Amino acid sequence: MQEIRPFPKEEGLENGLSVLREGYLYVPNRLKIYQSDAVKTRLLGQEAILLGGEEAAELFYDEDKFKREGAAPEPAVATLLGKGGVQQIDDEAHRHRKKLFMDLMSKERIEIWAKLVEKHLYMATKEWITKDSINFYEESQKVLTKAACEWCGVPLKNKEVEKRTKQLISMIESPVAVSKRHIEGRIGRKQGEKWIADLIDQVRNGELHPVEETALYQISWHQELNGEKMDLKTAAVELLNVIRPSVAIALYFAFTALTLQQFPEEKSNLNGDNPYYLHMFIQEIRRYYPFFPFNGAITRKDFVWNGYQFEKDTLAIFDFYGTNHDPRIWEDPDQFKPERFSDWHQSPTDQIQFKLVAQGGGSYASGHRCPGEWNTVRAMEIVTDFLVNKIDYTLPEQDSGFSLVNMPTTPKSGMIFENIQLKG
Repeated sequence: MQEIRPFPKEEGLENGLSVLREGYLYVPNRLKIYQSDAVKTRLLGQEAILLGGEEAAELFYDEDKFKREGAAPEPAVATLLGKGGVQQIDDEAHRHRKKLFMDLMSKERIEIWAKLVEKHLYMATKEWITKDSINFYEESQKVLTKAACEWCGVPLKNKEVEKRTKQLISMIESPVAVSKRHIEGRIGRKQGEKWIADLIDQVRNGELHPVEETALYQISWHQELNGEKMDLKTAAVELLNVIRPSVAIALYFAFTALTLQQFPEEKSNLNGDNPYYLHMFIQEIRRYYPFFPFNGAITRKDFVWNGYQFEKDTLAIFDFYGTNHDPRIWEDPDQFKPERFSDWHQSPTDQIQFKLVAQGGGSYASGHRCPGEWNTVRAMEIVTDFLVNKIDYTLPEQDSGFSLVNMPTTPKSGMIFENIQLKG
């Protein structure tokens, strides 16, 4: 029988303020202080277990031991996630709903997505070259809103782009924000769900006819396990669960521009003889820079792991950022080294399920790893090639540093470009 040992425990009746003060480093700091992959604390008025590392990732994504229903805090549901989406359901209902998302990610559809991202980058550049400067992060948001809506079959007029982009970004940037920024996220969520629900209603009423392969069509007519269509609100949440993460890639676009500024020698590597280097470069950006910091789940039952007794209905928080910088997984984790991915010849592969966890871990089909990871990688490949080979630009003096307290974070300047020109 396995010997039971007590969890290391952070003192305090409520440590939520420490999360706000430390941001991405809150969980890795606790795991380092207590020299453990599992530490007890109190968050949001309840006991919680902080987890990090490859072995803990395998535990956290074990569907037999953890569930997602009820794990997301209300502020995240009211802004980022929406109520009743695929991230918050379990078991057969989750697998059935997840198949809907997986079916959207065929190779053909992913390549259509890539072409749309490239198209809207070129279209935006025609405007950029007429300006003295642009904020690349903000411009990327609009590019991706246009590409995501077109890919999903969602009609979007030019005069709507700013409005819809603002709504989508407010959802992304507000889950752990305070005051005005968080309120904007709640408003953006309500407005966004109404926008999408109206479109789905039009599809069901025969007023709108999207292409069958698109997310708008598939989600509008998706049947749940009981054979009935999703209610309008849930369907809107799920379509936003395609569009919103697609726009969140703007965070990575800004970090891609920052990488090319910080490591200019990479440009020659990207134009070198190794056709796989672009993929290595993208994966290293996703590992090296922060995206979303952590995720939550709730224990389904009592069990023992590594000598620690987990009790049923306990909140667990798994650390993405710290795991992507864990020296037990990554040699020299604080150095930018794309070559570390030289033997990872596909994305995703089995070997990255619990190592590279920028967008979750485990299985796509049966678990809670984000299926949009494929679209993320392709969009980043497109924008990297675009910045290196398709346009010229200069970077004025600016504060391109980023905060590990803000969640999510991005370069403070947004990456300002000047003197933009198309090559050739």
